[in-house]
Amino acid sequence: MKKLLVVLLALTFLVPAMAVAEEKVAGPKEFVVYLDKGAKDNHYIPSGWMGDTGDINMNDQAADNPHSGTSSIQFSYSAKKTQGQGWAGAYWQNPSNNWGNKKGGFDLTGMTKLTFWARGAKGSEVLQKVMVGGIKGTYPDTVMVEQGPIELTNEWKQYTVNLVGKDLSYVNGAFGWTTSADLNPDGATFYIDDIKFEA
Repeated sequence: MKKLLVVLLALTFLVPAMAVAEEKVAGPKEFVVYLDKGAKDNHYIPSGWMGDTGDINMNDQAADNPHSGTSSIQFSYSAKKTQGQGWAGAYWQNPSNNWGNKKGGFDLTGMTKLTFWARGAKGSEVLQKVMVGGIKGTYPDTVMVEQGPIELTNEWKQYTVNLVGKDLSYVNGAFGWTTSADLNPDGATFYIDDIKFEA
């Protein structure tokens, strides 16, 4: 009887310990790119502006109807072609302004998709494409996935970029978007919120 009691007691401690070990091996279920301005879970910064950078205005604490939390990021694109490119865009990078010239980024192995929420100020604003990875340089991303075009509505909608089977062992350019004067001749204002990688 004592032996049975000892075995049962040992199992009571062993089973939860095994469950904890199993949970650690499984890894996190999500990895946040952006939630709210200054959120401690943010891992990337919307710093990598491209194309006609003079056509982009960013408000990284837009409090007008965020999808969740206290803020979203508002981008206004003027389509004025200030640098003569006819397009513009932005990347969320780690560290800030890292175009592959320094170590940064994260190993996101185990994640299978990136999700984000977006809406247009009026509706029918068009993102030419969204990207995960694709930054080159001395320390290049191990992944490059593009998706688009995406026509926004004036209501929040979740979008998903499928990453199944992709090499996510080094991701510096977590998320990016581009748009163009051809797609938005009068410019466009849109909002992005709650960007995250999910397993």
